[in-house]
Amino acid sequence: MTVGTNWAGNHTYRAQQLHRPTTLEQVQELVSRAERIRVLGSRHSFTDIADSTELVSLEAVQAESSATSGIDVDLAAGTVTVGGGLKYGELVDVLRDEGAALHNLASLPHISVAGAVATATHGSGVGNGNLATAVAALQLVTSDGELREVARGDADFDGMVVGLGALGAVTRLTLDIEPAFDVAQRVYEGLAWDALFENFDEITAAGYSVSLFTLWGADVDMVWVKSRTDRDAVPDGDLFGATPAEVERNPVIGLDPTPCTPQLGRPGLWSDRLPHFRMGFTPSAGDELQSEYLVPHDSAVPAIQAVRELADRIAPLLLTCEIRTVAADRLWLSTAHGRQSVALHFTWRPEPGPVGDVLLDLERALEPFGARPHWGKVFRADAATVAPLYERHADFLALAERLDPRGAFRNDWLERHLLGAG
Repeated sequence: MTVGTNWAGNHTYRAQQLHRPTTLEQVQELVSRAERIRVLGSRHSFTDIADSTELVSLEAVQAESSATSGIDVDLAAGTVTVGGGLKYGELVDVLRDEGAALHNLASLPHISVAGAVATATHGSGVGNGNLATAVAALQLVTSDGELREVARGDADFDGMVVGLGALGAVTRLTLDIEPAFDVAQRVYEGLAWDALFENFDEITAAGYSVSLFTLWGADVDMVWVKSRTDRDAVPDGDLFGATPAEVERNPVIGLDPTPCTPQLGRPGLWSDRLPHFRMGFTPSAGDELQSEYLVPHDSAVPAIQAVRELADRIAPLLLTCEIRTVAADRLWLSTAHGRQSVALHFTWRPEPGPVGDVLLDLERALEPFGARPHWGKVFRADAATVAPLYERHADFLALAERLDPRGAFRNDWLERHLLGAG
């Protein structure tokens, strides 16, 4: 049996077995006897990070749990507890009925909660931490088959949340929630580079969540401002010279905006505005590769200027580039650990060879700024390069050794980019 490919189609899984357990006990048995195993989520990572000799899907475990209430909303505690196989788009349907919300969402809702948390996936907003910062507790099965539960404040919790699948199979997560809120989304076009550089902090704080899209041409093509109607003032008129779009737009310039969430300043529920794409459609361009690098907020302008120097090489391979902000956090392997961050995201045409070549120069240009690559996307940096970027790197390796001493959750990707051959 072949498992198939990831979402982008650029990686074919080498695993010959994909297990679909229906109970937690079956997950424990599978993990305890497997020599090498990883959890397969929504397949949205653009590398072999989730590959192994054997793979296990938790979707059936979640489905069985859901039949007996599974998604547990506790409005008094301000939390929701979900299974590891759940997708954000499925979760928001339940939260909508309960009048509750998450603090943020990623660009698309098609991704699994556990996978997004494990890789520090994020939305945008200078005051918004990545999706992993909403985790209040988690449950995982370690390689000895034992079930472990940790909560915020426990020893090692900050090391276990963004775990890259290296510590065990995450079977349940408890997330912080808050009362539902409305968001108005407006797109501005034609922001001059000089205006961005001179007003970077004001522009990126113009709403609850702000994204800039560019093809690295004469100007910044679009600024997407998502404003909370209960706390933000929706920008009136131009935005530092950028003008409001008169029709709806797609982040990938030239594509139909129908798959995108509503714009033009029309207020709507948080879950219908914070993602760029709607659940019922193919997100983004579909046939693409992605890379992303996070730099300290105070280095964002020179980092962007450094990328502009490579515009002639980048632009022919690019579908779009998104610039977002992420609040600092304490999670050991979070790409925003210990620093307010700005993410430079690249959606590439599906050309692995040329993209890989340009990434060498891109990473070299961003090296002076301590750029941390997004764990779930394509990058070239090896473990020796990545290690100095994380002050708790050695602590994480020790934690992985303690929770998985026989290396059941190790794989080639972890060896190359995090653990090192030793």
